[in-house]
Amino acid sequence: MTAVDTAASAAETFGATVRRLRQEKEIGLREFARRVNISPSFLTAIEKGGCAVPEERVVAFAKALDQDVDEFLALAGQVSSDLDEYIRTHRAVATFLRVARDKNLSDEDIKTLTHLAGRIKE
Repeated sequence: MTAVDTAASAAETFGATVRRLRQEKEIGLREFARRVNISPSFLTAIEKGGCAVPEERVVAFAKALDQDVDEFLALAGQVSSDLDEYIRTHRAVATFLRVARDKNLSDEDIKTLTHLAGRIKE
């Protein structure tokens, strides 16, 4: 999967990003709506930024557009529900996130920590 173009997405809403990527892939509105199992009118409303998008739809959009699911969820202002539950049951994760935020860790810093975390139980 490719990551959402962060330079473009920083200035775009979730709906505008969906429309841009859909058009770049030359997928018509009706065809894309069929692929993600929603009505064309709901897709139009989403692309215009006129409504909230349920998590399962954001995931479907990301997959249909070959995008990273977590990046698409973030663009839609959401966090995956499985992570939400994990954070609630593992409070140290919330503490870690606050430290990462307060220390202004870069994406590269977090990738390094993620790699290290993956090696702990090996």
